Amino acid sequence: MPLLDPDTLIGHPYKNPIRGYSAEELQAATNNYDQRQVMAYDDDFKLYKGFLQDRPVSVMCFLGHNSKWAEEYCYNNIVFASQMSHKNVLKLIGCCLETEIPTLVFESVESGSLDYRIRRRSRPHFKPLLLAHRLKIAMEIANAVAYLHIGLRRPVVFRDIKLSHVLLDEQNVAKLYDFSASKSIPEGETHIKDAVLMGTAGFVAPEYMMTAYSNEKCDVFSFGMLLLELLTGKAIHSLAHTAQDDRFFLLDYVKNHVENNRLQEIVDPVVVEDRSFPGKEPQLLAFVLLIFECVSESPADRPTMMDVAKKLRRMYLSVI
Repeated sequence: MPLLDPDTLIGHPYKNPIRGYSAEELQAATNNYDQRQVMAYDDDFKLYKGFLQDRPVSVMCFLGHNSKWAEEYCYNNIVFASQMSHKNVLKLIGCCLETEIPTLVFESVESGSLDYRIRRRSRPHFKPLLLAHRLKIAMEIANAVAYLHIGLRRPVVFRDIKLSHVLLDEQNVAKLYDFSASKSIPEGETHIKDAVLMGTAGFVAPEYMMTAYSNEKCDVFSFGMLLLELLTGKAIHSLAHTAQDDRFFLLDYVKNHVENNRLQEIVDPVVVEDRSFPGKEPQLLAFVLLIFECVSESPADRPTMMDVAKKLRRMYLSVI
């Protein structure tokens, strides 16, 4: 079966033409896959900084220890990324078919992953992400997810939105990447049915956990949890531990702080101490209220990603 058969077409098959590279070229580009060049990783791959034909690139090398899933995730990335054309989706440039599992080449993202920028503060030359930066990044990722939902022939549900699946380029422009778990909604259908649940604990919508059916509103829920990490600077599992290890307790914990005028106690200190924008409380409150909209228990009560992107744009414009 060809990679882009009719069942996998969600955009124009030649929207983002990709080229082939040799294994030797990619070894040279990454200095023989030097571990010091790793800027992001997941269970099934590592993403290396590289330099190829006078241009910086990002090289995704899949790990063979879980070859069945790694191969499936790799081809999923090729299928979806090759059909994308959006400034906030990481651009696939090419691939190498000489390796056991194809190695993928993407555009350069020198600043690494968003979770690294938010949480790894002890490293040298750390540059904090202030409120305006975070609102801009949130707006850009919302735009990317909205594009997946309404900008293609068939809606694509990303199904694993989280900070580690957002990369930042040299200008801190956000790039959504890793389509390993993504699926398009079949023609004439409104949901995707799974035999095996996908996603990351803490970010998975409750209705998907109960029924194994997912659609765009599951992405909205995950995005709301991403916004919560962006606001607090803490991982969901860390926050949940504070709030008795339960997602609903966690949301009640945040709501309690809002209702008792203690919101700043749970906001990332980097944001609280940001003196470039002293009157930030209305924006922080609006941000929290948007989080609660996104993570509403009922999918029908959640906004669309386009509505989320518009609200984040208004917030961002109010602080610049």
